[in-house]
Amino acid sequence: VTQFKMPEDFKSVLAKQAIGPTTEIFIESDFPVQSFKPKVQIPFQRLPGQSPRKVEIERRKRLYLSFDITELLASKGIDSNELMPRHYDPDNMPTIEETKDSVFPIYLPLKVFDNDEYDCRTPEEWISLGLEPGSPDRKPVPGKALLPTDDVLGHEDPKSEELIYKWIDVGVLDYDKETELYLVHKTDKNGLVRDEEGEPILNGGITDEG
Repeated sequence: VTQFKMPEDFKSVLAKQAIGPTTEIFIESDFPVQSFKPKVQIPFQRLPGQSPRKVEIERRKRLYLSFDITELLASKGIDSNELMPRHYDPDNMPTIEETKDSVFPIYLPLKVFDNDEYDCRTPEEWISLGLEPGSPDRKPVPGKALLPTDDVLGHEDPKSEELIYKWIDVGVLDYDKETELYLVHKTDKNGLVRDEEGEPILNGGITDEG
């Protein structure tokens, strides 16, 4: 039987095959594939007429990828750059006519308003998304962080009035239980999480040297 003979260069045939739109990641990435999957709390066995679990996961994945936190906040009248408290001079407070809102500047950190009661995952579960079966290394987890565009001044004085804060793509490397803070690293222009030598950052950035 010759008509079932497989082509010699079978991989090239598969590469040319176009099935349609997909959320599968084809470009190089430092993030595990499972870290992009939304948490869906539906049974594995579905009743006739109900969408399969895999279909529901794919639908929510496409829905969440279409969201942009900057646009969502802007639709509620919130400027992301104004979410960070800044230094202010109490002797030179602007009048209500100048601010068009309130004479009091933002002074409370976001942590005061943080509520994790309805989070779908615990911090430990989020970090564990960086683990891949059969690999001893833990990769970063994709996320968004409100960070200053100027890294140098941002480290020196996070409350400087000269800083501009934006939601930036990051890789979440680790979590500190005591401070309840995440350690993140900005992605480069290719969306990769790399160190100064261009190597992927694994295991929260901890190397053999420490």
